Amino acid sequence: QVQLVESGGGSVQAGGSLRLSCLVSGYTYRRYCMGWFRQAPEKERERVAIIDSNSITDYVDSVKGRFTISKDNAKNTLYLQMNSLKPEDTAMYYCAAGPFSPLCKEYNYWGQGTQVTVSS
Repeated sequence: QVQLVESGGGSVQAGGSLRLSCLVSGYTYRRYCMGWFRQAPEKERERVAIIDSNSITDYVDSVKGRFTISKDNAKNTLYLQMNSLKPEDTAMYYCAAGPFSPLCKEYNYWGQGTQVTVSS
């Protein structure tokens, strides 16, 4: 059974940093996509960053230069380093995983989410 468990969320002031972690278990695809998504109240879910099994990454424009996605295969953990946080980054953040797909658009496993709140 595949499980994704996020941690590392919290409350910070604008300009601060947080590192989100996603511990993945039971996932055996050799080629895959993994990503971080976020959803703020009354807004649609947004793809923040993705990384594939070749370590190719992509980011939404609003976080480029501030967020970094990475993975530690030995620890089965996905990370999202978030620097220079802004109030508009406030959201519930979810990690997701799925088999490799063009542009990493398909995900069939999701974590429960971790809240990030950035105050001005």
